[in-house]
Amino acid sequence: MSEVHDSTVVELGRLLRAGETTPTELTRMYLERLDTVGRRYNAVVTLTDERAMREAQQAEAELAAGFDRGPLHGIPYGAKDLLNAQGYPTTWGAVPYRDQAFDGDAHVVEKLRDAGAILVAKLAMVELAGGMGYNQPNASLTGPGISPHNADEHPSWAGGSSSGSGSAVGASVVGFAIGSETWGSIVTPAAFCGVSGLRPTYGRVSRRGAMALSWTMDKLGPMCRSAEDCGIVLNAIAGHDPGDPSSSQRSYAWPPAHQRASGFRFGVIAGSTQNVQPEVAANFEASLRVLEGIGTLEEIELPDLPYNEVASVIIQAELASAFEELMTSGDVMQLTAPEDRVNGLASLALPAHVYIRALRIRRHICVELDELFSRFDVIVAPTLPTV
Repeated sequence: MSEVHDSTVVELGRLLRAGETTPTELTRMYLERLDTVGRRYNAVVTLTDERAMREAQQAEAELAAGFDRGPLHGIPYGAKDLLNAQGYPTTWGAVPYRDQAFDGDAHVVEKLRDAGAILVAKLAMVELAGGMGYNQPNASLTGPGISPHNADEHPSWAGGSSSGSGSAVGASVVGFAIGSETWGSIVTPAAFCGVSGLRPTYGRVSRRGAMALSWTMDKLGPMCRSAEDCGIVLNAIAGHDPGDPSSSQRSYAWPPAHQRASGFRFGVIAGSTQNVQPEVAANFEASLRVLEGIGTLEEIELPDLPYNEVASVIIQAELASAFEELMTSGDVMQLTAPEDRVNGLASLALPAHVYIRALRIRRHICVELDELFSRFDVIVAPTLPTV
């Protein structure tokens, strides 16, 4: 079992179906690693050990009986601690909510349960998903998230706000994880922890049972040890949910019914390697050379539009509504980071007309980008605007 923990979801599935391991063996192994290695990186809030062993025993019995729910059947995973899980606290990474619990599972957790995946832990996060504009890694209930790739004398931050999800996957203490993103909270820890993160488009995955930071920008997505794993997990959690009116009716399938091996049109954002570390630039250029083998590359310029300003206004206005009671009651003073106790207060004074103007500008931005991006199959860039 010492070599199994680094396996991808696909590899774990092969081991399970070959009889080289079992769901209960995998679950015990990951629970042990979570309680030792995972806590070293401040990645763990709550071990769901009783539930995990119950789900593992069910998965083991089903697979032994020939009932296979699919590629996630018997795979242990962790969920960012803004997703509800029946019987366990959902802390939102913040002291004022450390004891709160909800009835029922989040829709994503329900979907993964139906797919046979095994919930082994609620994973750490920046308090309130970073909505209060934190300035330090310590803004978390469990302490600063640490990247498993640089955790020695001067530990590197795991990134936020899905810090625990990133470090847990990077440290191989779960088979995969679910994170959330409003403004970089999946892609940043994925980059900092050396894992694959998939931020779905808005509405692709239901957010029922997840903490709301910004209703028109929040997304839930997988964090895995391979891009293929991300596709598999997204396939299990995507889809319309009547309990979340914002969830999309569009279908999603992985692998897609028709896969192309070549002929892709790649749009590469101009200036992608400016002001980045030489090693990062070299990796990006090497990736472009690989893409040249399966398609054409064209450099494109993004329109000069106020992406960050619009995103900031929308998030501030919506978090003011979501956390008004926290701030007006004074409970905000219990947050870990001193700046988080005051940063959100200004959002309560944001004028409605500024929020409405930001929504109108966002619509214009989306039209502009849709027109630009429609010429390509894939847009390649270290990062893209979040609107």
